[in-house]
Amino acid sequence: MREFAYLRPTEAAQAVQLLAAGPEARYLAGGTNLVDLMKLGVERPLLLVDLGRLPLGGVRPLDDGGLRVGALVTNADLAADRRVRTAYPVLAQALLAGASGQLRNRATTAGNLLQRTRCLYFQDTAKPCNKRTPGSGCPAREGVHRDLAVLGASEHCIATHPSDLAVALSALDAEVELLGPDAARTLPVTDLYRLPADRPHEEHRLLPGELITAVTLPPPVPGAVSAYRKVRDRASYAFALASVAGVLAVHDGRVTHLRVAFGGLAPKPWRARTAERLLVGAPADEATFAAAMAAELADARPLRDNAFKLPLAHNLGVRLLCDLVAKGAAR
Repeated sequence: MREFAYLRPTEAAQAVQLLAAGPEARYLAGGTNLVDLMKLGVERPLLLVDLGRLPLGGVRPLDDGGLRVGALVTNADLAADRRVRTAYPVLAQALLAGASGQLRNRATTAGNLLQRTRCLYFQDTAKPCNKRTPGSGCPAREGVHRDLAVLGASEHCIATHPSDLAVALSALDAEVELLGPDAARTLPVTDLYRLPADRPHEEHRLLPGELITAVTLPPPVPGAVSAYRKVRDRASYAFALASVAGVLAVHDGRVTHLRVAFGGLAPKPWRARTAERLLVGAPADEATFAAAMAAELADARPLRDNAFKLPLAHNLGVRLLCDLVAKGAAR
Protein backbone atom coordinates (compact mmCIF):
# COMPACT_ATOMS: atom_id res chain seq x y z
CA MET A 1 0.00 0.00 0.00
CA ARG A 2 1.51 3.34 -1.00
CA GLU A 3 1.45 6.38 1.26
CA PHE A 4 -1.59 8.63 1.16
CA ALA A 5 -2.92 11.79 2.79
CA TYR A 6 -5.88 11.59 5.16
CA LEU A 7 -8.36 14.39 5.87
CA ARG A 8 -11.55 14.52 7.98
CA PRO A 9 -13.76 17.43 6.90
CA THR A 10 -16.75 18.47 8.99
CA GLU A 11 -18.92 19.83 6.17
CA ALA A 12 -20.20 18.02 3.08
CA ALA A 13 -19.31 20.91 0.77
CA GLN A 14 -15.73 20.81 2.04
CA ALA A 15 -15.51 17.06 1.38
CA VAL A 16 -16.78 17.55 -2.17
CA GLN A 17 -14.20 20.25 -2.92
CA LEU A 18 -11.41 18.06 -1.56
CA LEU A 19 -12.37 15.11 -3.75
CA ALA A 20 -12.99 17.22 -6.84
CA ALA A 21 -9.48 18.67 -6.58
CA GLY A 22 -7.75 15.44 -7.56
CA PRO A 23 -8.63 12.29 -9.52
CA GLU A 24 -6.68 10.08 -7.10
CA ALA A 25 -8.78 10.98 -4.05
CA ARG A 26 -11.44 8.69 -2.57
CA TYR A 27 -14.23 9.06 -0.04
CA LEU A 28 -13.93 6.81 3.01
CA ALA A 29 -17.08 5.84 4.90
CA GLY A 30 -17.27 2.42 6.58
CA GLY A 31 -14.24 1.21 4.63
CA THR A 32 -15.50 -2.36 4.30
CA ASN A 33 -14.76 -2.41 0.57
CA LEU A 34 -12.29 0.40 -0.08
CA VAL A 35 -9.77 -0.68 2.56
CA ASP A 36 -9.75 -4.24 1.19
CA LEU A 37 -9.12 -2.93 -2.32
CA MET A 38 -6.29 -0.74 -1.07
CA LYS A 39 -4.66 -3.76 0.56
CA LEU A 40 -4.94 -5.65 -2.72
CA GLY A 41 -3.45 -2.76 -4.68
CA VAL A 42 -6.59 -2.32 -6.79
CA GLU A 43 -7.27 1.11 -5.27
CA ARG A 44 -4.22 3.35 -4.74
CA PRO A 45 -5.53 6.76 -3.70
CA LEU A 46 -3.24 9.64 -2.83
CA LEU A 47 -5.91 11.15 -0.57
CA LEU A 48 -8.61 9.65 1.63
CA VAL A 49 -11.46 12.00 2.57
CA ASP A 50 -13.00 10.51 5.72
CA LEU A 51 -16.74 11.25 5.86
CA GLY A 52 -17.20 10.11 9.45
CA ARG A 53 -17.61 13.62 10.90
CA LEU A 54 -20.23 14.74 8.38
CA PRO A 55 -23.87 15.13 9.52
CA LEU A 56 -25.15 12.50 7.07
CA GLY A 57 -26.77 10.03 9.47
CA GLY A 58 -30.31 9.38 10.61
CA VAL A 59 -33.54 8.05 9.15
CA ARG A 60 -36.39 10.54 9.11
CA PRO A 61 -39.94 10.60 7.72
CA LEU A 62 -40.81 12.78 4.75
CA ASP A 63 -43.94 14.85 4.37
CA ASP A 64 -45.24 12.60 1.58
CA GLY A 65 -45.02 9.47 3.76
CA GLY A 66 -41.66 8.26 2.52
CA LEU A 67 -38.32 8.06 4.34
CA ARG A 68 -35.01 9.85 3.97
CA VAL A 69 -31.98 7.73 4.84
CA GLY A 70 -28.70 9.51 5.51
CA ALA A 71 -25.72 8.31 3.50
CA LEU A 72 -23.80 7.26 6.63
CA VAL A 73 -26.58 5.21 8.22
CA THR A 74 -25.13 1.76 8.76
CA ASN A 75 -26.67 -1.31 7.18
CA ALA A 76 -27.32 -2.71 10.67
CA ASP A 77 -29.21 0.38 11.83
CA LEU A 78 -31.23 0.62 8.64
CA ALA A 79 -32.25 -3.04 8.75
CA ALA A 80 -33.31 -2.66 12.39
CA ASP A 81 -35.35 0.53 11.87
CA ARG A 82 -38.98 -0.18 12.78
CA ARG A 83 -40.35 1.95 9.93
CA VAL A 84 -38.20 0.10 7.40
CA ARG A 85 -39.19 -3.34 8.73
CA THR A 86 -42.87 -2.39 8.67
CA ALA A 87 -43.26 -0.38 5.46
CA TYR A 88 -40.33 -1.65 3.36
CA PRO A 89 -39.67 -5.28 4.38
CA VAL A 90 -37.90 -5.94 1.07
CA LEU A 91 -35.23 -3.46 2.13
CA ALA A 92 -34.70 -4.93 5.59
CA GLN A 93 -34.52 -8.46 4.14
CA ALA A 94 -31.95 -7.44 1.52
CA LEU A 95 -29.74 -5.80 4.13
CA LEU A 96 -29.85 -8.83 6.41
CA ALA A 97 -28.95 -11.07 3.46
CA GLY A 98 -26.06 -8.86 2.45
CA ALA A 99 -23.19 -9.60 4.83
CA SER A 100 -22.13 -10.73 8.27
CA GLY A 101 -23.29 -8.84 11.35
CA GLN A 102 -19.83 -7.36 11.84
CA LEU A 103 -19.81 -5.89 8.34
CA ARG A 104 -23.35 -4.55 8.65
CA ASN A 105 -22.25 -2.65 11.75
CA ARG A 106 -19.65 -0.77 9.68
CA ALA A 107 -20.99 -0.65 6.12
CA THR A 108 -22.90 2.51 5.20
CA THR A 109 -25.86 3.10 2.94
CA ALA A 110 -23.94 5.09 0.31
CA GLY A 111 -20.86 2.91 0.54
CA ASN A 112 -22.93 -0.20 -0.04
CA LEU A 113 -24.38 1.29 -3.22
CA LEU A 114 -20.92 2.15 -4.56
CA GLN A 115 -19.09 -1.05 -3.62
CA ARG A 116 -17.16 -2.61 -6.47
CA THR A 117 -17.41 -6.00 -8.11
CA ARG A 118 -15.94 -9.11 -6.51
CA CYS A 119 -14.84 -10.51 -9.88
CA LEU A 120 -11.64 -12.49 -9.25
CA TYR A 121 -9.84 -10.87 -12.18
CA PHE A 122 -10.70 -7.34 -11.02
CA GLN A 123 -9.27 -8.07 -7.57
CA ASP A 124 -6.05 -9.66 -8.84
CA THR A 125 -3.62 -7.00 -10.04
CA ALA A 126 -1.44 -9.67 -11.67
CA LYS A 127 -4.18 -10.32 -14.24
CA PRO A 128 -5.65 -8.08 -16.94
CA CYS A 129 -9.03 -6.46 -16.34
CA ASN A 130 -10.74 -3.79 -18.43
CA LYS A 131 -12.53 -2.42 -15.38
CA ARG A 132 -9.28 -1.95 -13.46
CA THR A 133 -6.99 -1.16 -16.43
CA PRO A 134 -8.96 -0.06 -19.52
CA GLY A 135 -7.97 -1.90 -22.69
CA SER A 136 -6.11 -4.73 -20.95
CA GLY A 137 -8.75 -7.39 -21.70
CA CYS A 138 -11.36 -9.53 -19.93
CA PRO A 139 -9.95 -13.01 -19.21
CA ALA A 140 -13.11 -13.92 -17.29
CA ARG A 141 -14.95 -14.64 -20.53
CA GLU A 142 -12.82 -17.72 -21.17
CA GLY A 143 -11.75 -18.24 -17.57
CA VAL A 144 -13.62 -18.39 -14.25
CA HIS A 145 -17.05 -16.85 -14.82
CA ARG A 146 -19.53 -19.08 -13.01
CA ASP A 147 -20.64 -16.18 -10.75
CA LEU A 148 -20.64 -13.50 -13.44
CA ALA A 149 -23.18 -11.73 -15.63
CA VAL A 150 -25.72 -13.16 -18.06
CA LEU A 151 -27.55 -9.86 -18.71
CA GLY A 152 -26.26 -6.44 -19.70
CA ALA A 153 -22.63 -7.52 -20.07
CA SER A 154 -20.33 -6.88 -23.03
CA GLU A 155 -17.28 -8.44 -24.63
CA HIS A 156 -15.24 -6.03 -22.49
CA CYS A 157 -16.67 -6.94 -19.07
CA ILE A 158 -18.99 -9.54 -17.52
CA ALA A 159 -18.63 -8.52 -13.87
CA THR A 160 -21.71 -8.44 -11.63
CA HIS A 161 -22.68 -5.73 -9.18
CA PRO A 162 -22.52 -7.08 -5.61
CA SER A 163 -24.99 -4.91 -3.67
CA ASP A 164 -28.15 -6.50 -2.25
CA LEU A 165 -29.26 -3.09 -0.99
CA ALA A 166 -29.14 -1.60 -4.49
CA VAL A 167 -31.43 -4.34 -5.81
CA ALA A 168 -34.07 -3.64 -3.16
CA LEU A 169 -33.83 0.13 -3.65
CA SER A 170 -34.26 -0.32 -7.40
CA ALA A 171 -37.50 -2.22 -6.81
CA LEU A 172 -38.68 0.51 -4.43
CA ASP A 173 -38.10 3.33 -6.97
CA ALA A 174 -35.73 4.96 -4.50
CA GLU A 175 -33.61 7.98 -5.36
CA VAL A 176 -30.17 9.19 -4.31
CA GLU A 177 -29.50 12.79 -3.31
CA LEU A 178 -26.18 14.02 -4.66
CA LEU A 179 -24.01 17.01 -3.78
CA GLY A 180 -21.45 18.14 -6.32
CA PRO A 181 -18.94 21.00 -6.57
CA ASP A 182 -21.44 23.16 -8.43
CA ALA A 183 -24.92 21.93 -7.53
CA ALA A 184 -27.09 19.35 -5.82
CA ARG A 185 -29.28 16.95 -7.77
CA THR A 186 -31.38 13.82 -7.41
CA LEU A 187 -31.03 10.63 -9.41
CA PRO A 188 -33.11 7.42 -9.41
CA VAL A 189 -31.13 4.47 -8.07
CA THR A 190 -31.94 2.65 -11.32
CA ASP A 191 -30.07 5.41 -13.21
CA LEU A 192 -27.07 5.55 -10.88
CA TYR A 193 -25.20 2.72 -12.63
CA ARG A 194 -23.87 2.25 -16.16
CA LEU A 195 -23.67 -0.93 -18.18
CA PRO A 196 -20.10 -1.67 -19.29
CA ALA A 197 -20.35 -1.52 -23.11
CA ASP A 198 -16.79 -0.63 -24.16
CA ARG A 199 -16.03 1.47 -21.05
CA PRO A 200 -16.40 -0.86 -18.06
CA HIS A 201 -14.24 1.35 -15.84
CA GLU A 202 -17.07 3.91 -15.84
CA GLU A 203 -19.37 2.19 -13.36
CA HIS A 204 -21.77 4.95 -12.34
CA ARG A 205 -23.10 8.36 -13.35
CA LEU A 206 -21.58 10.40 -10.52
CA LEU A 207 -19.84 13.58 -11.61
CA PRO A 208 -16.27 14.29 -10.41
CA GLY A 209 -16.33 14.94 -6.66
CA GLU A 210 -20.03 14.18 -6.33
CA LEU A 211 -21.12 12.79 -2.96
CA ILE A 212 -24.20 10.73 -2.11
CA THR A 213 -25.76 12.53 0.86
CA ALA A 214 -28.98 10.52 1.27
CA VAL A 215 -31.34 7.95 -0.19
CA THR A 216 -35.06 8.75 -0.35
CA LEU A 217 -37.79 6.12 -0.33
CA PRO A 218 -41.19 6.98 -1.82
CA PRO A 219 -44.29 6.33 0.30
CA PRO A 220 -45.37 2.67 0.33
CA VAL A 221 -47.80 1.72 -2.43
CA PRO A 222 -51.25 1.15 -0.87
CA GLY A 223 -52.05 -2.56 -0.68
CA ALA A 224 -48.62 -3.66 -1.93
CA VAL A 225 -46.46 -6.35 -0.32
CA SER A 226 -42.73 -6.82 -0.82
CA ALA A 227 -39.94 -9.34 -0.25
CA TYR A 228 -36.35 -10.18 -1.15
CA ARG A 229 -34.95 -13.61 -2.02
CA LYS A 230 -31.30 -14.54 -2.51
CA VAL A 231 -29.63 -17.73 -3.71
CA ARG A 232 -25.95 -18.18 -2.81
CA ASP A 233 -23.42 -20.95 -2.45
CA ARG A 234 -23.54 -20.89 1.34
CA ALA A 235 -26.05 -19.61 3.86
CA SER A 236 -24.04 -16.69 5.19
CA TYR A 237 -21.57 -14.07 3.99
CA ALA A 238 -21.76 -14.88 0.29
CA PHE A 239 -22.67 -12.81 -2.75
CA ALA A 240 -25.71 -13.67 -4.82
CA LEU A 241 -25.71 -16.18 -7.64
CA ALA A 242 -29.15 -14.70 -8.23
CA SER A 243 -31.44 -12.58 -6.13
CA VAL A 244 -34.77 -10.84 -6.66
CA ALA A 245 -36.66 -8.01 -5.01
CA GLY A 246 -40.37 -7.59 -5.64
CA VAL A 247 -43.12 -5.12 -4.77
CA LEU A 248 -46.58 -6.34 -5.81
CA ALA A 249 -50.19 -5.21 -5.47
CA VAL A 250 -53.14 -7.27 -6.70
CA HIS A 251 -56.83 -6.33 -6.98
CA ASP A 252 -59.59 -8.67 -8.13
CA GLY A 253 -57.04 -11.25 -9.20
CA ARG A 254 -55.04 -8.92 -11.44
CA VAL A 255 -51.71 -7.17 -10.94
CA THR A 256 -52.18 -3.46 -10.30
CA HIS A 257 -48.62 -2.55 -9.31
CA LEU A 258 -45.36 -4.37 -9.85
CA ARG A 259 -41.68 -3.62 -9.44
CA VAL A 260 -39.09 -6.39 -9.83
CA ALA A 261 -35.30 -6.15 -9.72
CA PHE A 262 -32.70 -8.92 -10.00
CA GLY A 263 -29.25 -9.11 -8.47
CA GLY A 264 -26.33 -11.36 -9.35
CA LEU A 265 -27.23 -11.38 -13.05
CA ALA A 266 -25.83 -8.14 -14.44
CA PRO A 267 -23.23 -5.40 -13.98
CA LYS A 268 -25.90 -3.37 -12.17
CA PRO A 269 -29.20 -4.09 -10.39
CA TRP A 270 -31.44 -5.34 -13.19
CA ARG A 271 -34.94 -3.85 -13.26
CA ALA A 272 -37.22 -6.38 -14.94
CA ARG A 273 -39.07 -3.79 -17.00
CA THR A 274 -40.23 -6.26 -19.65
CA ALA A 275 -41.83 -8.47 -16.99
CA GLU A 276 -43.36 -5.44 -15.28
CA ARG A 277 -44.89 -4.21 -18.53
CA LEU A 278 -46.36 -7.62 -19.32
CA LEU A 279 -47.76 -8.25 -15.87
CA VAL A 280 -49.45 -5.01 -14.87
CA GLY A 281 -53.13 -5.62 -15.62
CA ALA A 282 -52.56 -9.34 -16.18
CA PRO A 283 -53.87 -12.24 -14.06
CA ALA A 284 -51.83 -12.80 -10.92
CA ASP A 285 -51.12 -16.48 -11.43
CA GLU A 286 -48.11 -18.74 -11.81
CA ALA A 287 -48.48 -19.35 -15.55
CA THR A 288 -48.60 -15.63 -16.31
CA PHE A 289 -45.64 -14.96 -14.04
CA ALA A 290 -43.63 -17.72 -15.74
CA ALA A 291 -44.30 -16.31 -19.21
CA ALA A 292 -43.27 -12.82 -18.12
CA MET A 293 -40.05 -14.05 -16.53
CA ALA A 294 -39.19 -16.01 -19.68
CA ALA A 295 -39.65 -12.84 -21.73
CA GLU A 296 -37.47 -10.87 -19.30
CA LEU A 297 -34.61 -13.33 -19.62
CA ALA A 298 -34.94 -13.92 -23.36
CA ASP A 299 -32.03 -11.60 -24.22
CA ALA A 300 -29.63 -13.18 -21.73
CA ARG A 301 -26.22 -14.20 -23.05
CA PRO A 302 -24.77 -16.82 -20.72
CA LEU A 303 -21.29 -18.23 -21.11
CA ARG A 304 -19.91 -21.72 -20.73
CA ASP A 305 -20.31 -22.04 -16.95
CA ASN A 306 -23.08 -19.65 -15.90
CA ALA A 307 -26.10 -20.73 -17.98
CA PHE A 308 -27.54 -22.29 -14.81
CA LYS A 309 -28.39 -18.74 -13.70
CA LEU A 310 -31.22 -18.50 -16.21
CA PRO A 311 -33.51 -21.24 -14.83
CA LEU A 312 -32.41 -20.21 -11.34
CA ALA A 313 -33.47 -16.59 -11.85
CA HIS A 314 -36.65 -17.60 -13.68
CA ASN A 315 -37.80 -19.91 -10.90
CA LEU A 316 -36.74 -17.47 -8.21
CA GLY A 317 -38.76 -14.67 -9.76
CA VAL A 318 -41.87 -16.79 -10.31
CA ARG A 319 -41.78 -18.20 -6.79
CA LEU A 320 -41.32 -14.76 -5.23
CA LEU A 321 -44.32 -13.36 -7.09
CA CYS A 322 -46.49 -16.36 -6.20
CA ASP A 323 -45.53 -15.97 -2.56
CA LEU A 324 -46.29 -12.25 -2.65
CA VAL A 325 -49.76 -12.98 -4.05
CA ALA A 326 -50.39 -15.38 -1.17
CA LYS A 327 -48.98 -12.90 1.33
CA GLY A 328 -51.20 -10.14 0.02
CA ALA A 329 -54.30 -12.33 0.12
CA ALA A 330 -53.61 -13.23 3.74
CA ARG A 331 -53.45 -9.60 4.91
